[in-house]
Amino acid sequence: MDQGKAAFIREGFITLLDHLSPDAEAVWGKMNAQQMVEHVTGFFMVSTDRLHFPLVTPEEHLPKFKEFLLSDKQFRENTKAPVLPEEPLPTRQPDLASAVQQLRNTIEAFFVYFEADPARTTAHPVFGWLNFEEWVLLHYKHVTHHARQFGLLPR
Repeated sequence: MDQGKAAFIREGFITLLDHLSPDAEAVWGKMNAQQMVEHVTGFFMVSTDRLHFPLVTPEEHLPKFKEFLLSDKQFRENTKAPVLPEEPLPTRQPDLASAVQQLRNTIEAFFVYFEADPARTTAHPVFGWLNFEEWVLLHYKHVTHHARQFGLLPR
């Protein structure tokens, strides 16, 4: 496993979010800062089998998606998750700080979940069944994508 990517997910991304203001404008996309944080939280809940979406990728296309996952390629700006509505979901937490704390807890739960059973796999609606190392790669791509979206990392 890529320890640097795991550390960034576990600590670096949250540190970047400490510099995100509630009224920060996205460089692209429709989500506000809190919606983005809650969206990322949901993504971690998918990886720990707490939130479920149907598989939308045809079985024969999964190897191509896995190839992207294992590459150094980033998500393109304005990449939209096919299982989410066109408009961002309404916020669920009272404020950005609460949303960031929930994300911190959910990220920690992700690591604990897979430490308890390192051979476990869980389903992603686009990439199919992923193991811990594959989830780390995907979470890293996802959190850096959203960090760039809000100017927390260079584009």
